[in-house]
Amino acid sequence: MLEKMEGIDLNRVIEEFEAMTRDAGRVQKETLKRILDENGNCEYLLNLGLDGRTDLESFRACCPIITHKDLEYYIQRIADGDSIPILTGRPITTISLSSGTTQGKPKYVPFNDELLDTTMQIFQTSFAFRNRDYPIEGGKALQFIYSSKQFKTKGGLAAGTATTNLFRSSQYKSTMKAMQSQSCSPDEVIFGPNFHESLYCHLLCGLLYREEVQFVSSTFAHSIVHAFRTFELVWEELCHVIRCGELTSRITAPCIQAAMSKLLKADPALADLIHKKCSGLINWYGLIPELFPNAKYIYGIMTGSMEPYLKKLRHYAGGLPLLSADYGASEGWIGANVNPELPPELATFAVLPNIGYFEFIPLKECTDMLEPKPVGLTEVKVGQEYEILITNSAGFYRYRLGDVVKVVGFHNSTPELQFICRGNLLLTINIDKNTEKDLQLAVEAAANLLAEDKRELVDFTSHVDLSKEPGHYVIFWEINGEASDDRLKECCNCLDRSFVDAGYVSSRKVELIAPLELRVLRRGTFQKILDHFLELGAAVSQFKTPRCVGPSNDAVLQILSGNVVKSYFSSAF
Repeated sequence: MLEKMEGIDLNRVIEEFEAMTRDAGRVQKETLKRILDENGNCEYLLNLGLDGRTDLESFRACCPIITHKDLEYYIQRIADGDSIPILTGRPITTISLSSGTTQGKPKYVPFNDELLDTTMQIFQTSFAFRNRDYPIEGGKALQFIYSSKQFKTKGGLAAGTATTNLFRSSQYKSTMKAMQSQSCSPDEVIFGPNFHESLYCHLLCGLLYREEVQFVSSTFAHSIVHAFRTFELVWEELCHVIRCGELTSRITAPCIQAAMSKLLKADPALADLIHKKCSGLINWYGLIPELFPNAKYIYGIMTGSMEPYLKKLRHYAGGLPLLSADYGASEGWIGANVNPELPPELATFAVLPNIGYFEFIPLKECTDMLEPKPVGLTEVKVGQEYEILITNSAGFYRYRLGDVVKVVGFHNSTPELQFICRGNLLLTINIDKNTEKDLQLAVEAAANLLAEDKRELVDFTSHVDLSKEPGHYVIFWEINGEASDDRLKECCNCLDRSFVDAGYVSSRKVELIAPLELRVLRRGTFQKILDHFLELGAAVSQFKTPRCVGPSNDAVLQILSGNVVKSYFSSAF
């Protein structure tokens, strides 16, 4: 039986979810009516002629399908302090910033109390199902979470990354406490001014509370892998800190120094134990359960652009299960992982029909030159792929999220979605169309050749080079260790052959697309890219390596181009 915990009855959470999803169609109609009732007096909806109507037919007839570009004028007015209802009836309380890793600059996204409420609902729902399969018994979580600085917009609104706004919320902290998911790191570490110092102290706090750690998590799988790659470099120094009970000079932030000094005391026995366990590992396999013997699982977003990190994460995890976190975006949440036993590659997300109104554009209509005709939540078909439209209480109406999902089944009457890729990330030159998923599959195939030489792909990205005619694909690789020229040439040909899109293959054969180029990068290049985004004010909790670097992301392209050590051209065609 699930236990009632400090205000959250997990049995009731599951019962309410089951009841709601049994009649998802009715709940969707009620949700749309509520959103339009609350926001019917806002300028945006009035200008569209909705005139207070809340029925689906009027909504679809009056409200066009939009992207973020269509809302930038309105959001900027909100940020500048325009106090009339513009996108929502109630005030926008905060501006969230998207990660900015895709387009090179962050988007402004309205954030309000309703969006915070849906965030907590998603967290509680997935935790209830997760705790049923993997019960935790008090203790702490080793959470690699980081907050960037907030700033004030011209109109006085607090603005920061979506994760920063969330972590600063008292509601978030109380919910995490109720869900037995309190971080073992103090707030001063989470909100520290320097990411590298915060990461170091997260690792240190985890070791100090190693017996109490029930699970290891971060927003994205990348952050967990990055943390334990760092641990490999600093573990002996961490042992020394624990042995003597004093921080090293690398921690310079006074707030972190003060907080950590309260936790640290000399513990030679713990230092000896950690040293023995690390020394006994073979190539760091099973590091996480060795360090944290009572950890039940590893948790974070592991789908989409995070899938390339799963192999390394499983290496660190040993036998611990990897559980994929919920599905959403800066603009709002969509679904909860209510099947936590599935591996991340098969993770599904059941749409919560009361947190927004959802429509789905069949994927073939996203690419045709037709006016797309979305279908409703309960009208989707199993096995089909769609792009999601979201309407919620934060001022988004029929908003193209840009994600492609596949319907793999239904939980009662609400669909279970599998994330496929970001629909707007295309490698294209002629008639070729390759998505993030296509890129990922090509890289995986070629990386398997590297593995035969016991070499590891650290990270990758891509670029379409149009500086010469015809253009060609460029794949950037950072590799752990030295690979031979022959092996890298083989990898380059494998990459080229693995793009199986008919438009790409035919264009390559008639030389309308030039041979693919593999550029090998200096070690630490992707760390430089991460540091670049951190300098711009991004939070590492939201960082995603940009998988396709376009011309608008010139600074990242300069970092990549300035760190190329070898280059190979395909001879596959």
